[in-house]
Amino acid sequence: MTAAHPEPLPPQEETDRLLVGDHTDPHAVLGAHPAGPDTVVRTLQPGATAVHVLTDGTRHPLTHLTHGLFAGLVPGPVTHYRFEVERDRRPHVVDDPYAEPPTISPTDLDLIARGEHPRLWDVLGAHPHDDGVTFTVWAPHARGVRVAGDFDHWAGRATPMRHLGSGVWELHVPGARPGCRYKFRILSADGTWHEHADPLAFATEIPPATASVVTTSHHRWHDDDWTTRRAATDWHTAPVSVYEVHLGSWRVGLSYRELAAELGDYVQEMGFTHVELLPTTEHPFGGSWGYQTTSYFAPTARFGTPDDFRHLVDHLHSLGIGVILDWVPAHFPRDAWALARFDGTPLYEHADPRRGEHPDWGTYVFDLGRPQVRNFLVSSALYWLEEFHLDGLRVDAVASMLYLDYSRRAGEWLPNTFGGHENLDAVAFLRELNTAAHTRCPGVLMFAEESTTWPGVTSADGLGFGFKWNMGWMHDTLHYLRNDPVHRVHHHREIVHSTDYAWGEKYLLPLSHDEVVHGKGSLWQRMPGDDRRKAAGVRTLLAYQWAHPGKQLLFMGGEFGQPWEWRADESLAWWLLGEHGGMNHHRGIQRMVADLNEIYRREPALHTLDHTPDGFTWVRSDDAPGNVIAFQRHGTDGSVLVCVVNFAGVPHEAYRLGLPRAGEWQEVLNTDLSDYGGSGVINGTVHAVAEGMDGLPASVSLRLPAAGVVWLTPA
Repeated sequence: MTAAHPEPLPPQEETDRLLVGDHTDPHAVLGAHPAGPDTVVRTLQPGATAVHVLTDGTRHPLTHLTHGLFAGLVPGPVTHYRFEVERDRRPHVVDDPYAEPPTISPTDLDLIARGEHPRLWDVLGAHPHDDGVTFTVWAPHARGVRVAGDFDHWAGRATPMRHLGSGVWELHVPGARPGCRYKFRILSADGTWHEHADPLAFATEIPPATASVVTTSHHRWHDDDWTTRRAATDWHTAPVSVYEVHLGSWRVGLSYRELAAELGDYVQEMGFTHVELLPTTEHPFGGSWGYQTTSYFAPTARFGTPDDFRHLVDHLHSLGIGVILDWVPAHFPRDAWALARFDGTPLYEHADPRRGEHPDWGTYVFDLGRPQVRNFLVSSALYWLEEFHLDGLRVDAVASMLYLDYSRRAGEWLPNTFGGHENLDAVAFLRELNTAAHTRCPGVLMFAEESTTWPGVTSADGLGFGFKWNMGWMHDTLHYLRNDPVHRVHHHREIVHSTDYAWGEKYLLPLSHDEVVHGKGSLWQRMPGDDRRKAAGVRTLLAYQWAHPGKQLLFMGGEFGQPWEWRADESLAWWLLGEHGGMNHHRGIQRMVADLNEIYRREPALHTLDHTPDGFTWVRSDDAPGNVIAFQRHGTDGSVLVCVVNFAGVPHEAYRLGLPRAGEWQEVLNTDLSDYGGSGVINGTVHAVAEGMDGLPASVSLRLPAAGVVWLTPA
């Protein structure tokens, strides 16, 4: 090599930083660089015994300089080249990761820096191309980042990433393909290396393995008609009857595609309008039921691929069934390979444990004051809504987000800038989330699991949710029904209290998985008495729920009165529905729930005025001695349905109460039908006479079954 040519060895400081792993721009050292009329080419190939540059049909040998760094001078300019790398006397031809220009634009980087990127998943994560995969990650406090995976036998030393600015690191890896597993190796400020899964991984290994997986979608959607109808529907006036499902235990062992067929047929047969899935975002510990989320952009690999999950959603849409995902932005687990201390600092979590650690769940709390973290979470929500065509999100643990002192004692929390306990960052985030979801995805349903009296959860100038879980109704109703009927006279206020606030928010009435675990007992077990009375109690509870103002949600198993608590590692007790063994009570409850859904969808009075007092009128709310309540539901079309509930343990014969008009009334539901497992105390068609009662112009005499519900409509 002549003196006119520069040495292929870069300055020692550059070499040291490159080999140590804290060089923020390895592309400035590696790859092809002009050297006068010629070109210096450098490559990291640890373990190689020889490396040649292949260009214009010519092989140019490179010299091994140190620790796998090869370099050499190639005559003339070089535009297209490859490497021939020899290991164990076997040559392989590979492309150079450091020959590619950046794949992220300055505009994208600026949006990421400001926490305002509208589609973060388009620029971060692993994106396949014809010749390889581009890996991109946000790690602003890292000294260096490498990507390692199947494509380099998990060595990682030859794939340092470059820092493009805004905390973003990027590298295009030729030869990497969909299906490759990978992780990021991050050099923190203290000089230690940590290996992490990709925060924006679109697929993962099957737990307990924790690597991210490169993927691309080939699914072709067939749900245009569904999404068009969804966008045109006012869900506040439409029937919404939700079947909550844990995919792993609905029937153990089913894949997403098998669930599409079996769950789809079942939900359609039962008449539910939507399914709500306990979190299918990837989570390492199955016992968390998905609430310890580690991958906010990847469906769990337990049941198949992301495209398999798309097929499940698409198929349910073809049956007219919406799909809601339980989504967990309130906290995340401490697993060192996931989001925790991602770049060696509290990046996604708040640095102060008084705001960054959850005392009840042993988890980290997102730092919602950091724009990039809010952007990450909003992008996660939009990713599920846009890329998987989901019809809504149930946002978990909203109350824990809204209050800085949630589950904390004095001295364990930090007040906001005004000295209060409201989490102003969380308020801003939730408003941003709901605005983005409703704007970008017309017709989606956004549910808040919020258990306090925070004002305006479902108002446009409040948090902006579409619906709030009515936890007060749930607690009061279940507490009331636990009592033996002879004692319910002393608890009557509990069963009528819900209408004092029923129109303060737009509510969904939940009988969720949380109510059938941790020793609370199943719905069946909560009912006093023998099996016959327990079955009647479950039927009464569900018929009352379906008639009460608000939308409905029922956890799987509740629709046939599973007698024991839900067990996440076992299938539901489908065998109870068999034709033999005296289990008619469970078949009866199931048959009744299907009828509830059919009548609910058919009768406008049960859903069109759910969230206004115009849709509800008490007929009788003060019969505590008789354990009876009665009320009217009204529809926007002028229709009316009267619901009469007898919570007593004995029937009431010739029970007279008021009705809004004289004439024939049809009993459209009676929970005591023999087909439901009841004793057959029914009415059929009844005649109301023009004799006023309960402030109404007419009245009727009814047979009210013990622990039974009657629905009447004008004949």
